[in-house]
Amino acid sequence: MSLPLTIPGVLAAAAHATPAKIAIENEDGSHLTYAELFDACRRAAAAFLAYGIKPEDKVAVWAPNSAEWIMATIGVQMVGGILVPLNTRLKGREAAYILNRSSARILFTVRDFLKTDYVAQLQGEELPKLERTVILDGSGSPEEGWGAFLELGARTPLSEIDPLIAKVDGDDVADILFTSGTTGKPKGALSTHAQTVVTARSWVGSVGLNADDKYLIVNPFFHSFGYKSGWLACMIAGCTILPHAVFDTEGVIARIAKTRVTVLTGAPTVYQSMLMSPSHETADLSSLRLAVTGAATVPRTLIERMASELHFKTVLTGYGLTETSGTVSICDAADPIEKVSMTSGRPIPGLELRSVDTDGNDVPPGEPGEILVRGFNIVKGYLDDPKATAEAITPDGWFRTGDIGIIDAEGYIRITDRAKDMFIVGGFNCYPAEIEEALLENPAVAQVAVIGVPDERMGEVAKAYVVLRPGASLTEKDLIAWSRNVMANYKVPRYAEFVDTLPTTASGKVQRFQLRT
Repeated sequence: MSLPLTIPGVLAAAAHATPAKIAIENEDGSHLTYAELFDACRRAAAAFLAYGIKPEDKVAVWAPNSAEWIMATIGVQMVGGILVPLNTRLKGREAAYILNRSSARILFTVRDFLKTDYVAQLQGEELPKLERTVILDGSGSPEEGWGAFLELGARTPLSEIDPLIAKVDGDDVADILFTSGTTGKPKGALSTHAQTVVTARSWVGSVGLNADDKYLIVNPFFHSFGYKSGWLACMIAGCTILPHAVFDTEGVIARIAKTRVTVLTGAPTVYQSMLMSPSHETADLSSLRLAVTGAATVPRTLIERMASELHFKTVLTGYGLTETSGTVSICDAADPIEKVSMTSGRPIPGLELRSVDTDGNDVPPGEPGEILVRGFNIVKGYLDDPKATAEAITPDGWFRTGDIGIIDAEGYIRITDRAKDMFIVGGFNCYPAEIEEALLENPAVAQVAVIGVPDERMGEVAKAYVVLRPGASLTEKDLIAWSRNVMANYKVPRYAEFVDTLPTTASGKVQRFQLRT
């Protein structure tokens, strides 16, 4: 039998193969089997059908990780609709822009998450295309809740949904994920079901996710790491999804110990935060098997500590973007630690990579250039934006990532930085991630972010924002002196500011643009 090429098809296959297997284990300990989850998604689909959602209609979700998030997503996809996830850190005006840009008809959200009422955030915003708001988590009134929405389809037999699932095609658009918009207005990337499913299936095979795993998903579902390499990957592998609404170090450590989590993925900051907590020294973390990280440089020392102190048996690094359905490359479990720490692995099957100079010419292996990707998982384009699509994707299908990287002779890729983050010191190109990697070797440094700041003589120089390890002490003068021994003089930070935390996205990426303001 052929493998399913749609997201509803993946869930249907899992429910058929292992109906009694626990699909979702919630934070409160309640759970759903794959058969129960499939029925819950079909009930949501029945409600969408009764409401009048048609193929290609858009439905938005602006909420933290939960079982209902998944039900709303697959439910709308079962009737041919398209998911539009919203970043939970957006403000009302930013969310309204995406809702209007996507023409979303229904918004699924919450009224109380991290002291934020998302419905109240939208008050005063013009939302002419939004017809209904549904509260997922019981924080609203009964009539606006998830249960009331499901009642719309209560009279529809679930068997009537199955033909609709069969009509969904792999080439249909599954979701529109909006880019972060740090360089302008957010753009909606259009991904198909087949692109998403095949990419996630390749990721599952590369990292070795299996049916016995319990995967704690702290990466937000609105991000491809939490969605496509998260709960969808779990369904492909037939393992258990543990949604976690917000990353809190102590809560995550306690949940790992209590529920015997085997897989935890995330940005390096996730693991750095765990290592900074004294709780990791006493909690039973022996169940941890697999970590997959990326989104930043991963120092060898961090990987070694993840193995020795957090008890991970396998630590892998990868690289992906929204426009590549979440994945470009991934390391293999057989790769030596040098490859895992110094690269993001090799491209998944079916992808081609190039590294080019500013004129678009290929650079030799081992030389830095902008990374271009071509293959089956490159998005169809940006929603109603042919100009942005043409700027990002060449006529022959190469996607310009905007990332600076090195491809070695074996095909391993190392991302050195975003092109826009590069700054020039006295004529020398400086890449923040390279300087950060070196600074993280200092035993007093837990986290660091580097930006370029104006300098009258050099044009720009490096400034480091540093989070110290618990109990450590370090002065600006000492850090600069230490740096002169480990990096070229033009890379050495001229300034260092010590902070308690770094500004990050919900997926753990440091927001350098906030440090520049």
